[in-house]
Amino acid sequence: MADYLLPDVGEGLTEAEIVSWHVKEGDVVEINDIVVEIETAKSLVELPSPYAGTVTALLVAEGETVEVGTAIISIGDPAEMPAKPAAAPSPADLSAMDLSNPAASGGGEGESLVGRNKADRGPVRRPRKGRASVPTDAGSATQLQLQGAFAPGGAQSQDVLEADEPAVPVTSERAEEQAPSTSPPGSEFVPAGPPGESPPGESQVRSLTKPPVRKLAKDLGVDLTGLTGSGPKGSITREDVTSSVEEGTQAPLETTAAEALVVARSSTSGQGERERREPIKGVRKMMSQAMVDSAFTAPHVTEWVTVDVTRTMEFVERLKQRREFRDVKVSPLLVLARAAMLAMRRTPEINSYWDGAAQEIVFKSYVNLGIAAATPRGLVVPNIKDAEQMPLLELSAALNLLAATAREGKTQPAEMSGGTFTITNVGVFGVDAGTPIINPGESAILCFGAARKQPWVVADQIVVRQVTQLALSFDHRHVDGEKGSRFLADVAAIMEDPATALIF
Repeated sequence: MADYLLPDVGEGLTEAEIVSWHVKEGDVVEINDIVVEIETAKSLVELPSPYAGTVTALLVAEGETVEVGTAIISIGDPAEMPAKPAAAPSPADLSAMDLSNPAASGGGEGESLVGRNKADRGPVRRPRKGRASVPTDAGSATQLQLQGAFAPGGAQSQDVLEADEPAVPVTSERAEEQAPSTSPPGSEFVPAGPPGESPPGESQVRSLTKPPVRKLAKDLGVDLTGLTGSGPKGSITREDVTSSVEEGTQAPLETTAAEALVVARSSTSGQGERERREPIKGVRKMMSQAMVDSAFTAPHVTEWVTVDVTRTMEFVERLKQRREFRDVKVSPLLVLARAAMLAMRRTPEINSYWDGAAQEIVFKSYVNLGIAAATPRGLVVPNIKDAEQMPLLELSAALNLLAATAREGKTQPAEMSGGTFTITNVGVFGVDAGTPIINPGESAILCFGAARKQPWVVADQIVVRQVTQLALSFDHRHVDGEKGSRFLADVAAIMEDPATALIF
């Protein structure tokens, strides 16, 4: 005897609800036979049996919720099962048999099927599925196919009863009187056959239909007993239910066919994965908390400016042609980074931060330039240390290395700490601008939008120019509107004409 404990099915399961049992007491199961369907917090799961033997007890009722490790079913050796007395056939059972035909019953004329007295009854044996042997006397062991009411749920195997006592004569006329007839006059009783040949009974329908399908049928007003299952072992699927509505073989209750079809499609749409959960950890957890802290501690102000960057784009193309820049990637971001550091000379508040604990504003004479980068691990903002001291070629190489390291997911924590000012380039995604959130420990962040060819007024003429937008978010506790506007205007002036950098 062994108790099957509710297992952890690998979903971080702590408890589950018993939805439906696929076996009952006395059933013989093999290893990996499905015995029960459970519902966890995430899905419905069918559990196979880890043991082979006879089901001795179902320890948890359907609808109950139990914790992992709780015994839910007992399975023992078939030899340990006590023999159960066989009940005498009911009048309906007898009417289902053609007892007037001696060849069908295996005995003489007028013989009926009875069991021996309890003291004389032999052991109960379970035959192979599909046919049951019913001896009718001591010298006869004729096999008889039992179906219909005698076999709950359709044609199933029955126990073998060894009966060797004289049978009590019962004529077919008597059997017909005992069993109420529901068939039309002149018709004979038709035993229930295998699923698909005739409508199954309610108990069989329940065992062959999963709870979600039963709910769908209930919502649509579909009678499951009138359906033929197309699933494994004749089980009824969602498609069987919806098809019955679409084909008009089932009439929904209190709904029109169109309404039922809408409900059916909404119930069966999106059968694939509709949600995916991912734990918040590592870089994403750290960055999300930093953004929340910044957004709800520093009062953000964002300003925009639209800039003609045609000259910057031309300057970038000239740099690409120079011999010393052939081994590095040159982009407008390089010019913007240099312009921001030059503009800080006139507005040092942009490169400072508010120290609330000390009630001080900390001004920094160095620039650790952060570049926001999207990676599979989440948003990271590595920074280039002492970027203000780098000439244009060295700054270009540092930007290339920073981007490559971030894409490979190899950015180290030290490379993301100590930033003083950040640039986020949303233009690479075709986005015009945004309202970025300041990184903690900094006072401003500059957003670089996409450069597009647009009509632009130059000397009273409309011409096609490369135009972009710049957006600056700053901490309004110590960077007022005048300082933020001056910084943004200085950066825009250098981007419009890189030669302007000579005057800073």
